Amino acid sequence: MKGLSLRLLLAFIICLGFAVLFGYLAAAIQNESIESFDSVVISFVQGMETDWLTPIMKVFTWIGSWFVVAPVTIIAFILIFFVYKDRNKGFLLITVVVGTIVLNTLLKFYFKRERPEIYRILDANGFSFPSGHTMMAFSLYTIIAYIFWRNVKKPLYRVFLVVFTVFMIAIISIGRIYLGVHYPSDIVGGIIASFLWVTIMVATFRFYQKRNSTKKSPKYS
Repeated sequence: MKGLSLRLLLAFIICLGFAVLFGYLAAAIQNESIESFDSVVISFVQGMETDWLTPIMKVFTWIGSWFVVAPVTIIAFILIFFVYKDRNKGFLLITVVVGTIVLNTLLKFYFKRERPEIYRILDANGFSFPSGHTMMAFSLYTIIAYIFWRNVKKPLYRVFLVVFTVFMIAIISIGRIYLGVHYPSDIVGGIIASFLWVTIMVATFRFYQKRNSTKKSPKYS
């Protein structure tokens, strides 16, 4: 239990640090001191606009929408629950995804930040901070990578799993700036919020696992 306690303490410290970072970012948005950062990044990303890149970004933003996230989550859950027969990790996946949706909804309702009006390639409804696409991409692909990590034995496959996860999060997130529907600070806020949520859930899951294994292990006098 000592090793688990140290990991939980580390997770708590990391979460505390990211919570402070999120608070700082939210304050910077509210007092508009982040505008220069947003403007520089938007100019750079939207400066990459080309006829061939725009359709690609639209495809990835569609992949980051609920129309794709829902079936991906269901397929992953079925694979984990029925093929790998790991009920706990299946519920971990569902809890992370559903919790991300709830958290994003609450945060958007609280901050009520309007979307950027600088240059729009794609229309979007609702509030802007934090980015829902970014939060969902980070939570979904990170928790899938975490769950499947131990089932992927070969180092090359593990590298592919990490690269794929980072790529999906990055391309969906950058695409939201490219298409003009989010500020860069929305993206950063989404990553921080999802990192916090996933870390809390994984730490809770590890504690639950360890506690159950300790209860089931035989005790000798």
